[in-house]
Amino acid sequence: MNERLEATVSGRVQLVMYRDFVQRKASGLKLTGFVKNIPDGTVRVVAEGSRESLERLLARLHKGSLLSKVDTVSPSWHPATGEFMKFVIAYE
Repeated sequence: MNERLEATVSGRVQLVMYRDFVQRKASGLKLTGFVKNIPDGTVRVVAEGSRESLERLLARLHKGSLLSKVDTVSPSWHPATGEFMKFVIAYE
């Protein structure tokens, strides 16, 4: 059964290839969803897939990209909606 992970990541996570890092890791784990920058300087991650894969992604969110410095990751768990086809970087 699939689940949904929603997380807000704070720290030095914009302009340091963090979204690209998350997109590559999530796609490699066969997850669907998106990652996007938020105007307040945080990054929002919404991912769906198996709990095991989501927990692996969550661990990677804490580490971040080479140039990033993650201060906090605030995760929440929900039932999957199945609304995503792949994992993308959102530019809204």
